[in-house]
Amino acid sequence: MSIQVSLRLADDLVTAVDELVRSGAVSSRAEVMESALERELRRRLAEHDAEVYARASAEGDLGELESWLASRSTPALDD
Repeated sequence: MSIQVSLRLADDLVTAVDELVRSGAVSSRAEVMESALERELRRRLAEHDAEVYARASAEGDLGELESWLASRSTPALDD
């Protein structure tokens, strides 16, 4: 199910979105907005998780996990 929402955007953002649609990179304005919102929600969730891990690490609960994670590369959050 989807719900229609209205929002105001700066002219330059709408121009950029419309160019993406015109060029065929995306099928609609809605696709751009949905993708951007999903990416922002994932970013915020990852930021929250990082804060939780940092607090736990400062308390010494996750030392081994922190070392293991530090040895790994971080994947990009973008699609």
